[in-house]
Amino acid sequence: MPLPPPLVLSFAATDPTGGAGLQADVLTLAALGCHPLSVATAITVQDTHGVARVQALDARLVAEQAERLLAEVAVAAFKIGVVASAANAQAIAAVLAAHPRVPVVLDPVLASGRGDALAGSATLEALRAHLLPRTTVLTPNTLEALALGGVAACLARGCQYVLVTGTHADTPEVVNSLHGAAGVVREDRWPRLPASYHGSGCTLASAIAARLAHGDPVPEAARAAQDYTWHALERGFRPASGQHLPVR
Repeated sequence: MPLPPPLVLSFAATDPTGGAGLQADVLTLAALGCHPLSVATAITVQDTHGVARVQALDARLVAEQAERLLAEVAVAAFKIGVVASAANAQAIAAVLAAHPRVPVVLDPVLASGRGDALAGSATLEALRAHLLPRTTVLTPNTLEALALGGVAACLARGCQYVLVTGTHADTPEVVNSLHGAAGVVREDRWPRLPASYHGSGCTLASAIAARLAHGDPVPEAARAAQDYTWHALERGFRPASGQHLPVR
């Protein structure tokens, strides 16, 4: 009989469009041969244009969702997206502390593609204080990296690797740089696609988590995840008048 797929647990907010958030994580993890487990951190009201409302779930409820699962099954990786509140960040950190050998991929989603705020100052500080020390791979874009204090500051907090994505830069190619304690580990360049995409960061972070769950070292996982994400975006479609959605 074939071996069962590795289990990956995602903490994220819901997205009714299926382009980002918890739904994007589930689609990506399943496409890459993992069984997705999901813990909702918030409910969002949004479409392909942007986010109208975010309702954070109670931190105790977030923790209970995860604790019930993890009392029964062992996971091969964690992926974290929108945490929605400082209390949720602390609750997730406590869950991670009980599983210190499991790799953690953190996508520090601070705003939607349109710029709608998804994390206030208290949540940002909670990310720094409680989640960065437990993160294996952090996946900020250039704006998020700056908001977190820069690559060196994130590494100093205890994050093992930082993959800075160049999607917001005004360059012909998208340049993504993976940083570790000794400096730049690898730099990958991708042709810049012409459309605007909803859920690219969620897809990338989930793909890294999937590859780590399959046993890839971080540099190889980062490269494979970028390749998967670029092709998912290239195949993307525009269901209405807003952003394109990846095809995972």
